[in-house]
Amino acid sequence: MNHQVHFRSAMSLQIINLSSLRDRLEHKAAGVTRSVTSTPDVDALLDADAVVAIGVSGGKDSVACALATARHLDLIGHTGPRVLVHADLGRVEWKDSAPACARLAAHLGWELVTVRRQAGDMLARWQKRWENNVTRYRELSCVRLILPWSTPSMRFCTSELKTAVITSALKKRYPEHDIVNVTGVRRQESSARSKMPVSAPLAALTRRNRVGLTWNAIIEWPVEAVFGEIAEAGLALHEAYTRYGASRVSCAFCIMSSLDDLRAAAGCADNHDLYREMVALEAASTFAFQGQRWLADVSPNLLSPALQADVERAKTAALQRQTIESEIPPHLLFTAGWPTVRPTAEEAALLASVRTRVAALVGIDVDHTSPGSVAQRYDLLLAARAATHSLATSDSRPACATPHQTAFAF
Repeated sequence: MNHQVHFRSAMSLQIINLSSLRDRLEHKAAGVTRSVTSTPDVDALLDADAVVAIGVSGGKDSVACALATARHLDLIGHTGPRVLVHADLGRVEWKDSAPACARLAAHLGWELVTVRRQAGDMLARWQKRWENNVTRYRELSCVRLILPWSTPSMRFCTSELKTAVITSALKKRYPEHDIVNVTGVRRQESSARSKMPVSAPLAALTRRNRVGLTWNAIIEWPVEAVFGEIAEAGLALHEAYTRYGASRVSCAFCIMSSLDDLRAAAGCADNHDLYREMVALEAASTFAFQGQRWLADVSPNLLSPALQADVERAKTAALQRQTIESEIPPHLLFTAGWPTVRPTAEEAALLASVRTRVAALVGIDVDHTSPGSVAQRYDLLLAARAATHSLATSDSRPACATPHQTAFAF
């Protein structure tokens, strides 16, 4: 089979034929040892035949990690349970992701367990988040309107739809086993990942008398070793690389994607309906998918004239919303879901004006649009905050938890 993958330069796409990848990488990877990196904690669990669960997405790093880890387990005589786990994110996934995971499982002879968030897929999570955030804004449970999307600093897409679902499934499946959760994280990928440890305790998998550990088995590998491992195994790469020129596989349209990768995803017809649904959420919310980068601008030819017009209105409204919300004094924003001060009469009037104007721009209905109503709402929340903190102090227990996004000032 003749595969091709695109490596990107600043000005153009360079296409590399993968059919001869092994030969091309031979000289470059000759000095690269394709073995896992371990720690005493990992070694101890493997020696005790702990469960080894490898998270796989169908992307190159998780495939290479699974291949290398399987080889290592065979070498050390590990006889404990082994399983591949794929968190299916639903409509946002490339269509080849599940088949790529299945191909890997068949090659290794391992069981593939696919898990899903019961409350809905990633797109449903973004849509529901927007609905909830509109409700919060309507009730004055936040001062500024909150975006629907995940962000690099608020990756609930990973924590809720991958980590939480995978760890829950593993605990139910292996209640009496220690579990080693293996990932394909590599230092070369980013500055943040360059600082990650080889292994670390994983609280979500730790139970009474049972240990959970995350193991980044190929953390030291360069990308040449990754491609070399896959080529040597004779496995077909995900079509996101070979047909569409993506540099990474995650969600088709990911909050971390480069512009080139967003364009690659838009080039696949399987992703067109998803693209339009995500752009529709941009238009409805007035929040761009990636900070100041609108997904709508990636491939506008895929949008209907009506949706294009909605996007243009949303872009204008977004700028106006940001300008209006900049009028809010920082001390009036909520911290950890609560106000910290009572607004003055003038400040309450300003907040009422801001809410009225923002609601009109976005096309939503809101309460508390008069100075008196705003002040009363702050009074109610301040009293509730005091009662909650008092209860927490007397009980010596943490205060009631708020959604993690409210740790930010809104």
